[in-house]
Amino acid sequence: MAFEVGAVPFNPDGWGPPDATTTITNTSSLPLNVPFAPFSRAEKLGRIADWTRNNPNAGRPNAGKNASDSVFDFTADDSFPAAGGAGDEDFRLVDGKLPTRPKFGPKWRFNQHRPQLPQRRDEEVEAKKREAEKERARRDRLYNLNRSNQNQQRREAAAFKSSVDIQPEWNMLDQIPFSTFSKLSFAAPEPEDLLLCGGLEFYDRTYDRVTPKSERRLERFKNRNFFKVTTTDDPVIRRLANEDKATVFATDSILATLMCAPRSVYSWDIVVQRVGNKLFFDKRDGSQLDLLSVHETSQEPLPEAKDDINSAYSLSVEAAYINQNFSQQVLIRDGKKVTFDEPNPRWKLDNEMYLVARCEVQSVAEVNNQRSFMTLNALNEFDPKYSGLDWRQKLETQRGAVLATELKNNANKLAKWTAQALLGSADMMKLGYVSRVHPRDHFNHVILAVVGYKPRDFAAQINLNTSNMWGIVKSIVDLCMKLNEGKYVLVKDPSKPQVRIYEVPVDAFENDYVEEPLPEDEQAQPPAEGVENGEANGIANDVEDKAVEAALA
Repeated sequence: MAFEVGAVPFNPDGWGPPDATTTITNTSSLPLNVPFAPFSRAEKLGRIADWTRNNPNAGRPNAGKNASDSVFDFTADDSFPAAGGAGDEDFRLVDGKLPTRPKFGPKWRFNQHRPQLPQRRDEEVEAKKREAEKERARRDRLYNLNRSNQNQQRREAAAFKSSVDIQPEWNMLDQIPFSTFSKLSFAAPEPEDLLLCGGLEFYDRTYDRVTPKSERRLERFKNRNFFKVTTTDDPVIRRLANEDKATVFATDSILATLMCAPRSVYSWDIVVQRVGNKLFFDKRDGSQLDLLSVHETSQEPLPEAKDDINSAYSLSVEAAYINQNFSQQVLIRDGKKVTFDEPNPRWKLDNEMYLVARCEVQSVAEVNNQRSFMTLNALNEFDPKYSGLDWRQKLETQRGAVLATELKNNANKLAKWTAQALLGSADMMKLGYVSRVHPRDHFNHVILAVVGYKPRDFAAQINLNTSNMWGIVKSIVDLCMKLNEGKYVLVKDPSKPQVRIYEVPVDAFENDYVEEPLPEDEQAQPPAEGVENGEANGIANDVEDKAVEAALA
């Protein structure tokens, strides 16, 4: 049978079906009681008829009577809301899932492995939590601000303090940034020993077995003098200069300072004298080169007060005292020595230029029936809170971590020690680990361990390139050889990584110290804080000996 569609009525008054009161022609075939309600754009259109719907009244009496009307019966369908009902109240939530929280939140680090407990919604508890978070954030800001201010003040204090007072009559000739030093390279041939001077005592191997559990007390050697004679005050170097053995003269400490200049942070200065065709690198009396820097390359701030036992100056004096006494304590003091005639190594810088330097070694040992020369230096621990490692606990189990921390905090000092060992052709460099008996006692110390390293292997470990070291020296020598005869001073800029060259008067730095001895009443007084008895005696004897040498010269 053909499907017949009933007539669609025409509504002359507008769009949609006509009102019920309007007379409809030929409506015998139209279904009656079909509900209609207006819909909004957000609603989905419903079905007009559903021929696939199952008749729930099938099998009941009079089922066939209502069968034709069931396909149009949508009274239970939500597609056609009740006429006149509020549309906004009939909306249903389609997605009932809770919104996902971001994985990385302020509390994610602490709660990622913990089960999520049901949170209280109490407003008072939430308010207290917010206040606690604000207070914690405020304390963190104040703490970080104080640390940054202390670090900045310490760095500014260290940066703006020059090792020598720049006089207004000095003429600055040039300034060399450290960035240019990294590209320099020069292959210096093996040195030639000109003279071997002095004598060496043998190393006591029992100190190689010292551990924090079997520590040794650091002794004081008041009856031994420690001299820091500069280049032009050395009678051997003067004789070699008169014999035209070389063109450039220096000491190992001065050369090491130049070689490791890019690693330095504190200011230093070196006096340069051009006499004829010869060049002399000197240090001033009382120069910073006579002391040892502590925590120079560390980012941890040190106390600013000079009289504080943990200030940069006090620690430098303490480190010099420790190194002097350590270098004597680890020797076998039985009178047996290896004596020499007198020598200074000589390096060839070019076909017409040789460099002579006085180099030092502190001990000798018999290894496989052969003499092995070694240098002796000591690292000092003053307060574990500055380094973050307690040597008494970490030296036996984490010695590599202790050394790595020292390389970070004292990169320049360790590099200079390595350069001096290489210049002196030492076969071994011994590093002692010396700590205070108590962090507030800077007079008494103990030896916790002694470790030996081969200089060339240690240089490779700390990334110290010998070709670059000699390249720096060669460039500075070439620059100074172009200057006129006179006196100059190389000063490491206190605030920038660069070195400056000043022309100074000929009589500069000659009246920096008093040659007459101190009065007896002052000699009987105890040394000032930060300078121990052995250090004070060594300095006094050093000055007296220099005065005698100057008089003899």
